[in-house]
Amino acid sequence: MKINFLEIAQIELDDAIGYYNYQAPGLGDAFLTEVLNALDRIGEFPEAWQPGSKRTRRCQTRRFPYGIIYQIRQHEILVVAVANLHRKPDYWKDRI
Repeated sequence: MKINFLEIAQIELDDAIGYYNYQAPGLGDAFLTEVLNALDRIGEFPEAWQPGSKRTRRCQTRRFPYGIIYQIRQHEILVVAVANLHRKPDYWKDRI
């Protein structure tokens, strides 16, 4: 199934990569690898992760405190947020 990002979710991903690369060289690349691995798992088993709301699910990364918030749509998976789980919970809910 095709995976698409809301523009704001793509910005969150890019910002997090930049933040981690600023913290230590290569750490942003490691973060991106984690996110890509999570997206592969989501694409393979979209209903395997816990519901975040009535229409969304959340897949957590293993190494970083981030969750991929997504919706399963008819012909795609839509990433609503690349959420830092230490931020205000549910800040992304107005996007759906």
